[in-house]
Amino acid sequence: MQFTAAQIALIINARVEGNPDAVVNSFGKIEEAKNGQLAFLANPKYEDYLYTTGASVIIVNETQELKGPVNATMLRVLDPYSAFATLLAKYQEIVAQQMEGIQEPTYIAKTAVLGSKVYVGAFAYIGENVKVGNNVKIYPNVYIGNNVTIGDHSILHPGVRIYHDCVVGNHVSIHAGTVIGSDGFGFAPQADGSFKKVPQIGNVVIEDNVEIGANSAIDRATMGSTLIKSGAKLDNLIQVAHNVEVGHNTVIAAQAGVSGSTKIGNNVMIGGQAGIVGHIQIADNAKINAQSGVSKSIKVPHTAVTGSPAFEYTSALRSQAVTRNLPELEKRIIELENLVRQLLIEKAVP
Repeated sequence: MQFTAAQIALIINARVEGNPDAVVNSFGKIEEAKNGQLAFLANPKYEDYLYTTGASVIIVNETQELKGPVNATMLRVLDPYSAFATLLAKYQEIVAQQMEGIQEPTYIAKTAVLGSKVYVGAFAYIGENVKVGNNVKIYPNVYIGNNVTIGDHSILHPGVRIYHDCVVGNHVSIHAGTVIGSDGFGFAPQADGSFKKVPQIGNVVIEDNVEIGANSAIDRATMGSTLIKSGAKLDNLIQVAHNVEVGHNTVIAAQAGVSGSTKIGNNVMIGGQAGIVGHIQIADNAKINAQSGVSKSIKVPHTAVTGSPAFEYTSALRSQAVTRNLPELEKRIIELENLVRQLLIEKAVP
């Protein structure tokens, strides 16, 4: 596929500076791009490559000042990174539209209903009473259990497993190896020390425009629904336990874990390897630093926390600074003790 600078400018609402007929057919990093490729400049530390790159078209900031001649055609926008993301999404959409049809072998139950322009890869399994929307892409080795609903334009990458009764919205992307609707971790302790499994009869509901990374697990609710609200973005290797709610446009980085029945607000940012205990609430716009252990509710919006146990970010940094100085403080205390001891001895001597 080939596009001119002028065509790309229409997609990302850019102002063309240079040859509007410059043609590109692929993407490249600004430091490595060649003729016929499109690159972007968002990070100032890569600015020097603007004057040496071989790219034919470059997306730059509207306010970018030039220190020398630029050979490429520039597309000036308010936010180069977002504009480039929009362009990549459009490109991906065009590629996905070319994938249609049902490969063999697959199993599709007679009661399943598939929308138009659906792609089903080889060795996929689609169970009874499944409803699949339009333009859905189901890659090889995907398992979709009975009574599952998949919304329009969603993508299930290879090896995704969606257990029975779960609901996936529109424009949802679930990456390879992720499991949706596995049993929540519910066991009742018995008098003899054993544990009796509590049946997990709820489901998982994933709303629109959600992306879930590879090899993550989102457990079904004991009763009701584990809920991932619209716009949420989950990284790879994340555990979301039963009856958890993840708010709108919340982002969770890799290897984080959320325990059962915790309610996470909207626009929350959770760093990698953070752990959140069960049955608490995280307020809107909270920020949880990487490797933090959150053991109690965050009730005030826009609060930032760090550490384990996690507490307010600025206070935590001050505590860390004091901790680093402990050896020096200990030395000073010993010196003061020795000085006091010496003064007492001198005072005691007649």
